[in-house]
Amino acid sequence: MSETMRAVEVPEAGADFEVVEREVPTPGPEAVRIAVEACGVCHSDEMTKEGVYPRIEFPRTPGHEVVGRIDAVGADVTEWAEGDRVGVGWHGGHCFTCEACRRGDFINCEHADVTGIDFDGGYAEYTVAPREALAAVPEELDATEAAPLLCAGITTFNALRNSDARPGNLVAVQGVGGLGHLGIQYAHEAGFEVVALSRGTEKEAYARELGADHYVDTEREDPAEALQALGGAKVVLATAPSSEAISSVVGGLGVDGEVLAVGIPADPVDVHVGQLVGTRGSVSGWASGTARDSQDTLEFSALRDVTPEVETFDLADAGEAYERMLNADVRFRAVLTP
Repeated sequence: MSETMRAVEVPEAGADFEVVEREVPTPGPEAVRIAVEACGVCHSDEMTKEGVYPRIEFPRTPGHEVVGRIDAVGADVTEWAEGDRVGVGWHGGHCFTCEACRRGDFINCEHADVTGIDFDGGYAEYTVAPREALAAVPEELDATEAAPLLCAGITTFNALRNSDARPGNLVAVQGVGGLGHLGIQYAHEAGFEVVALSRGTEKEAYARELGADHYVDTEREDPAEALQALGGAKVVLATAPSSEAISSVVGGLGVDGEVLAVGIPADPVDVHVGQLVGTRGSVSGWASGTARDSQDTLEFSALRDVTPEVETFDLADAGEAYERMLNADVRFRAVLTP
């Protein structure tokens, strides 16, 4: 193999992406090297590009939706082998010794690493990742379709399966976009009665194709009233990063219902506590998950044929892919292929 590789790096906070030639990295004793097949472009990559994460060091290669094959294994790694097909998501490893880790709560590790922030991510032909950050990727999943499942997929799947919703419950998905189009599929395959909430009627046919039983045009109907007319939602999975949209669905909760936010708006969410008191309702958030959660997501997706809609770009076009993602011009996930 060549001693060098192509990689996309951010040279300093706020700078444009640069395609550079780098030495192919060598994994440490508890890490593996991955020959990257695909890497998703996520809105959270903005944290790397703009340098908003406190401890980030530059130059840095973004990318936390990585799929590829192991081509080199560290000396102390026994659970993974060359040729294994793996993925790496946002959760890039944990310390095993802090209080959260001692309780098995690895996602809340006090010293957790983030892929593409604490170490170079998947906008490259090769990347190195810690052994505990790896998820096995089923062979039947296409790499470009598997990559977004390591962020958008795990976030929606893990949020729904950790909620109190049970098969037959009314579950609404607010937003039919990069997160929402996966949330609808997972909700349908989990056996929920699914409501898609979105502005206008443009996405209605698509939402129903994905598995929505009902569609609410939030420009023409009050979403809370529409949900109450259906009996009240057990869960509203809020995927669109709009504080106004999240606020508008709180009144649609049924008894013990929950607005579960996975899209993060820039502004605070205005919630009338009286609406929550009256239903024992709640508004909460959900982070993505660990490597094992990613693997569960991938395996379920392969089992039930849950796939994202993607547009692919070469590494050299990372800047274009990123800008189109930020402007919501991609339907629905952008993926880089080396």
